[in-house]
Amino acid sequence: MNKRLLNVGLIVLIDMLGFALIVPLLTFFADTFGATAFQTGLLVSSYALMQMIGAPILGRLSDKYGRRPVFLISIAGTLIGFLILGFANSLWWLFASRILSGLTAGNISVAQAYIADVTDEKNRARGMGMFGAAFGIGFILGPALGGMLSQFGFAVPAFVAAGLTFINLLTVYFWLPESLTEERRAELSNQKKVDVSFNALLTALQRPLVGPLLWVRLGFAIAFNTFQTVFPLYLLNKFGLGAQQTGYILAYIGVVLVLMQGGAIGPLSARYKESTLLI
Repeated sequence: MNKRLLNVGLIVLIDMLGFALIVPLLTFFADTFGATAFQTGLLVSSYALMQMIGAPILGRLSDKYGRRPVFLISIAGTLIGFLILGFANSLWWLFASRILSGLTAGNISVAQAYIADVTDEKNRARGMGMFGAAFGIGFILGPALGGMLSQFGFAVPAFVAAGLTFINLLTVYFWLPESLTEERRAELSNQKKVDVSFNALLTALQRPLVGPLLWVRLGFAIAFNTFQTVFPLYLLNKFGLGAQQTGYILAYIGVVLVLMQGGAIGPLSARYKESTLLI
């Protein structure tokens, strides 16, 4: 396989490993500073809100200046965010950590653009498949590793995530060449810019086919992120399970998700209509 694809796959794997290592522990980390359930929800939401703001900006910068510089900016921001999390001594520092990490969380979208740059139509599906595999493996191993490390204190997983992110930084700096050629850059600059305004979103929501799909996607995102926030609290209050056990359970959920998306969806889509599978 293309060496550049392997490198970007490693970057995605490590990025997801660090992300999934921390997220299940945020609820317990916030609890040590006396956070309420509402404040914990805001903490988790702050990352997503900042990512919504930062990701489109980073994507456009990568089209203009190249993938490699934006990779370095994004990874450096994530690294600083994890270090702030590890040294945090109040709830506000937790918020600062997640806000910075969210603003610079452009690795995944830039990685997808990088794969598109270095593959043609014939092997692009293979490259995206490797991307999905790296994403899934990180989502499985991260919660389990975070749960194991949490027994040494909640700061330890944050520092381990920072160490993994530093490896990512070195990988990009020393081994990942720029993928955006001058021809491709000129092509992207001449393309019509995608309208991401609120009015464009409202227009899309009113379209016959796209609108319902967007509402379904929004509902799923709200449900999944609510689950991700509330589930650790539920396990703690209902069953007395700590961070370690919660990490193992979330890793199991990750295995089920990967098996369903990677193995079951294909055969099921050949047998049933897409609308049936959505239900």
